[in-house]
Amino acid sequence: MKVLLMILLGLMSGAASAQHVPCDHRDPMRQPFFGDTHVHTAYSFDARSQDTRGTPEDAYRFAKGEPLRIQPYDDKGVGQRVVQIGRPLDFTAVTDHAEFLGEVAICNTKGMDGYWHPACFLHRHFPSLNVVLFGQKTLIGRERWGLCDQEEGDSAYCFDVADTYWQKIQQAAAQAYDQTADCSFTSFIGYEWTATVESGVNLHRNVIFKNDRVPETAKSWVETPSAVDLWDYLEKDCVEGIPGCDALTIPHNSNISGGLMFESPSLDSEVAPEEPLTAELAARRARWEPLIEITQHKGESECDSRLELWAADEYCGEEKFTYDSFGGKPTGFAENIPMWAAPLIGVPIPETKKPGENNFVRHALKLGLEQQAELGVNSLKFGITAATDTHIAAPGLTAEKDHPGHGGAGKAAGEGVEGLPDDLENGPGGLTVLWAEENTRESLFAAMQRKEAYATSGTRPVLRFFGGYDLPENLCDKPDMVAQAYGKGVPMGGDLPSASDAGHAPRFLVSALKDPGTSSVEGTPLQRLQIVKGWYRDGELHEKVLDVAGGDTGASVNLSNCERLGSGHDRLCSVWQDPDFNANDNAFYYARVLENPSCRWSQFACNAAGVNCADPDSVPEAFAQCCSAEHQPTVQERAWSSPIWVNAVPQPAL
Repeated sequence: MKVLLMILLGLMSGAASAQHVPCDHRDPMRQPFFGDTHVHTAYSFDARSQDTRGTPEDAYRFAKGEPLRIQPYDDKGVGQRVVQIGRPLDFTAVTDHAEFLGEVAICNTKGMDGYWHPACFLHRHFPSLNVVLFGQKTLIGRERWGLCDQEEGDSAYCFDVADTYWQKIQQAAAQAYDQTADCSFTSFIGYEWTATVESGVNLHRNVIFKNDRVPETAKSWVETPSAVDLWDYLEKDCVEGIPGCDALTIPHNSNISGGLMFESPSLDSEVAPEEPLTAELAARRARWEPLIEITQHKGESECDSRLELWAADEYCGEEKFTYDSFGGKPTGFAENIPMWAAPLIGVPIPETKKPGENNFVRHALKLGLEQQAELGVNSLKFGITAATDTHIAAPGLTAEKDHPGHGGAGKAAGEGVEGLPDDLENGPGGLTVLWAEENTRESLFAAMQRKEAYATSGTRPVLRFFGGYDLPENLCDKPDMVAQAYGKGVPMGGDLPSASDAGHAPRFLVSALKDPGTSSVEGTPLQRLQIVKGWYRDGELHEKVLDVAGGDTGASVNLSNCERLGSGHDRLCSVWQDPDFNANDNAFYYARVLENPSCRWSQFACNAAGVNCADPDSVPEAFAQCCSAEHQPTVQERAWSSPIWVNAVPQPAL
């Protein structure tokens, strides 16, 4: 029966592909398409039952603009809330965890063998506790619960159920994909590979497939215990095993990776391999991982102003966690498992550590330059993306106002009845923007591979970034600005050839348009454009941040009602040339655009509750965090371009 279902679904996917027609809205100068590449539904083990009952079908409908019911505390809908995205997305990838895909289905489906297993009972009735127990036994211990051994042993039962649900995920994507000439929405088939070592050190990747030609199994971290093993599987079962199949993997949350995300991809425990990184292994990573997720609802991973390296960069201070791994969250362990119970169930008490520079993307980009000098290959040559990592099946729900929380590692929906709807440290997450000719899987996937991508913290400014030796100094004023930039340079994600041949420093065109907003909420004006430079010289890594357009606008926020005050810019544009350029340096440059300050989600929630911190006696206990020193009431939304590399080695063939 399972084989028949797979054949039927495969035929459905193939038939859908054959019906594709050319898009009416195709632009050779490319268009910005906004999307979310990190989305969880009820199929994920940490999408707790009080967070969501949303399916992949629900997630795709939400991305297209349909409302979604969340927080159903019981079958009568008590505590239910309806949310809706302000602006539909152009593309989405549902990326439920491959780990526990079968177990979650068994635990949530009455009548299935294993439904009454103790682990399933805990999953349904004590989800916060069971997220830790599932994670400890399988993600860290790599052992599956006995509910998986109902038939042939060796977890075959869970694998069979997981394969069936993997087919359902594919079917949902096929139904959501608009293959008419409107090309209004693109769905990607994907899943999360949830590598976790030590006490919750995050090495997670999202696997995104190019089209509907995908392997029969979404292999998890348990079966492929290192990134190299994952790529071996994708190479054998996808690229070599299925004509037309291709994929890429996107690491995320390096901020809580314990400093291990950018170590050797053969790492399969908390101990980095003793063998030095080889050029061959570096090339494999560069092939499979062209992108990295720089921000999402569990924090931002660009840089951290609390570290001496970035103390002078004031814009490295927002959306930061105080710990460097899931397990090291100061309050998370005690909330889920009492300290006295930890030894009884074999769960180690994690140590809380502060994040170091190895947790952050900017440092990794510089390490890649060092690799290039030493190995001839840059394995950390990342383009930049962002996502929500929603666990309530709500892709693209990034508005600060009325944010309900995304669940997962944050506060469960049932805990948000009183007080803030999420842990103070979490946020609404970000969006990925791809510059592509049209809104199709083929065109968008090509943009991912060539890294013509940028990330936003949730708003929708339009950012262009080009580099070239022959870009005109007055290019911002040209009506054919983009055509000239493509003709005489390379876009974000590209490589510039040897600077020594040009005889002068390259110029960089950076242009940003304000988020247009919606009919009900105007976009926030832009404040400044910056270029971040990193370079490697004489065995040392360097960086600097430079303002290239705009500056301090004097804008502020009235915290009592979240009204934005002051002026800003609708457009910022600059052609900039590095005055300190050295033709012998390996270097990268990326653009960062900042909006004027606006209210953070938590301040909106505090205002809605009538909190007045000037009168502490009037502040409800449930909203005490509103007046804490840790509360940041405002945020500066932003966007980051993928870098442009100078004197770069060619990218491995894709």
